[in-house]
Amino acid sequence: MPKTLIKWLVTIGSGFLIYAFPPPAGIAPEAWTLFAVFIATIVGSIVQPLTGSAMVLLGVVASVLFGALKPTDALKGYAEPVVWLVLTAFFLSVGMIKTGLGRRIALQFIRLIGRRTVGLSYALIGTDFVLASMIPSNAARNGGVILPIARSICETYDSRPDDGTAGRLGTYLMSLLYQADVIICATFITGQASNIIIADLIAKNTDLQIGYLGWFAAAIVPAVLSLIAVPYLVFRMSPPEIKETPEAERFASEELEKLGSVKRGEWVMLAVLIGVVVMWTTKDHLHSLDTAIVAMAGICGLLIGKVVDWKDLMGEHNAWSVFIWYGGLVNMAAQLSNTGLTKVFAESMGGYTSAMGWVAALVILALVYFYAHYLFASITAHVLAMFVPFVAVTLTAGAPAGLAVLLLAYFSNLNAGLTHYGTTPAPIYFGTGYVSLQTWWKIGLAASVVNIVIWGTVGVAWWKLLGWW
Repeated sequence: MPKTLIKWLVTIGSGFLIYAFPPPAGIAPEAWTLFAVFIATIVGSIVQPLTGSAMVLLGVVASVLFGALKPTDALKGYAEPVVWLVLTAFFLSVGMIKTGLGRRIALQFIRLIGRRTVGLSYALIGTDFVLASMIPSNAARNGGVILPIARSICETYDSRPDDGTAGRLGTYLMSLLYQADVIICATFITGQASNIIIADLIAKNTDLQIGYLGWFAAAIVPAVLSLIAVPYLVFRMSPPEIKETPEAERFASEELEKLGSVKRGEWVMLAVLIGVVVMWTTKDHLHSLDTAIVAMAGICGLLIGKVVDWKDLMGEHNAWSVFIWYGGLVNMAAQLSNTGLTKVFAESMGGYTSAMGWVAALVILALVYFYAHYLFASITAHVLAMFVPFVAVTLTAGAPAGLAVLLLAYFSNLNAGLTHYGTTPAPIYFGTGYVSLQTWWKIGLAASVVNIVIWGTVGVAWWKLLGWW
């Protein structure tokens, strides 16, 4: 049987399996139908008989055809500011790559601390860290800026994936850059696009609000510890044969010389990014502009300043694909939250965890949530399928709201390090061929334990100190 046919059978079968059971008491048939469509869409996004965005589009249409939603309700997600914020995040990365500003930042880091292999790795990690504070697309940061430089340096040291020399430098570097990226994703609300969705879900389903500075302040202490411990772990598990990299410093100097002085476009790009971040961080203090409008104003600034043109934005296929993906899934998840299904799930699960006490319940549920990511090829799909129900269950068990939402929010990023498909940069790095599947999964599992211990102990204590619980 063709693989595609099997994928379709699994996708459609999952929906019909849900639909075949009667809805729980108090749940309308339309809500149960929507749940079946949602599950089929999530499963389809995982097994992918079509691309993820195409599956979401099918799910949106199916929700209307099967009578679960009215057309205006089914398309409501595409009017959500958070979805437009995700779209503009990709557009900001277009300017960063087109102007060469991201590459310049990376080369400056390498020239400063890139003489040793460890310094080289931290130069690239530092680049990701700086860019993540402004660019919510981890795919653009890694695929467009960091990976091309890392690969060039690997080849400078004759480390290639297909001739037995991967272990000289490439295996270590590719493994480390990805594991560090998932930590950086957790550090900033702009670390990756789904964090914006998570913050929106927190605001809509609890009495809590978490903005740019709040997210960063809660993350920075455990993040710094993870960015020390995980690189050491990768170095021990997959040590590079090359420990000194003076050629990397020379490479960076030569490339910077080719780039020349900072161009007008780079200055405009930098000014726009700083302006956007300042406006994000001062929201509710100095102004009340929605974060999406701020980001869109930044794009307008880039268009007016001739840093990007309209063709650049229209040609950014990944951005529009993600727009379809987010708008459809976010809306289906929101519509499901209004049906009472989340409450039914929480009450049902609460019956199993109530006797444990909230600490034990939170630990078990957080671990289940974390390692469930083995089943997901997208942070967004995982978050929209499980975040709100698991928050509801932990609160039903008596866990403090601030502790529960922060733990699950940061775990939503850190769990992406488990597999070679955990989030968008994973297949980008794994696709270079430097790291075997076995090595990737071993490092991913070991790093997950380190991150869970750090964020589950130091992180929890830090959040207590900050007054989150």
